[in-house]
Amino acid sequence: MTLSGLENSDLKLIIFGGKGGVGKTSCAVATALALSESFKTLLISTDPAHSVSDCLGQQIGYHVVKVDGTTSLSAIEIIAEEALSAFKVAHQSELEKLLATSTNLDNADINELLSLSIPGIDEIMSFKAIIDFIEEGQYEKYVVDTAPTGHALRLISSPRMLDAWIKVAAKMRWKYRYLITSFAGSYKQDEVDTFLLSLKKTVKRIENLLQDKAKCNFIPVCIPEAMAISETTRLLADLEDFNIKARQIIINHVMVSEDCSFCMRRKAGQAKYLQQINEIFSELNTVEIPEFAEEIQGLESLKELKYFLFENQLNLE
Repeated sequence: MTLSGLENSDLKLIIFGGKGGVGKTSCAVATALALSESFKTLLISTDPAHSVSDCLGQQIGYHVVKVDGTTSLSAIEIIAEEALSAFKVAHQSELEKLLATSTNLDNADINELLSLSIPGIDEIMSFKAIIDFIEEGQYEKYVVDTAPTGHALRLISSPRMLDAWIKVAAKMRWKYRYLITSFAGSYKQDEVDTFLLSLKKTVKRIENLLQDKAKCNFIPVCIPEAMAISETTRLLADLEDFNIKARQIIINHVMVSEDCSFCMRRKAGQAKYLQQINEIFSELNTVEIPEFAEEIQGLESLKELKYFLFENQLNLE
């Protein structure tokens, strides 16, 4: 079988996830390359290791750049620290006022607090950047390459974490609002209230997008090995806890050759795991990708991978 449904015009976001070393990046890049031949596509890396540059053989970095040798593919490697810094600059006054009106901190303490990193902020800023790109509407498809499973799950869970922070901030503001109302008789919403409401709306937009089967497609990548199968099973179960249901899965590095004794032993060893995969993931559209003799790097090898992923079904050749 091949990947299906990605040509649907309603589908905006395609996320690749899975265990480290299973080939998520190559599959994500090859998919983005394929889609870019029919759709204006943005390839986004949220993996701190940023293997997209290595895979393409082109330096990408934290700015959208055109991918060499393509007509409609651009790419960016999101750096969470840069995204957080930009967020703080854009909302410095709101953040300072929130802390000034809701705590007993002085200006020096507030500035020091705002200079600190916040646990879990990397994934939140990464996903906010993705949402910002989608809402700008400059591309038709957005393909995301995530880091290994744990990071992908934190990325998916980031709306819940941000929502929890907003609730705490709202409680802090309620005490301030109560105080103002008690003395002044009324309370007029200010820029902090508008800021928190905007963040709350961002949370809802992220959740709605992730849970919309027509607009978002999460594609796990696995290999025929015991640890990878176990981790992928847990990943799919965790995704369902967030009301995200995968519809297809890529099984990478499948040995098909029998040209040597090693190949035959490798193929025989994978057989039981492939059977397990077919049983465990029977409800998913399964796409098997053969073991490549060489590392997938550069457009030519990516085009070969693209063929196995799509077999020209999208008329992308």
